[in-house]
Amino acid sequence: MKDFSWKYFSMTGDVDAYLLYKEVNTRDRDEAEPEEEDALDASDWVQ
Repeated sequence: MKDFSWKYFSMTGDVDAYLLYKEVNTRDRDEAEPEEEDALDASDWVQ
């Protein structure tokens, strides 16, 4: 979805397509962050 919305935006300049791209990109980044935090917490147990 991210690739499609970016390609559509770059071809048309449609602001709504850019906003969709930005929302999907932010959502993907937010979902990735908790996993990184969990990995840091797990390393504390090893010590």
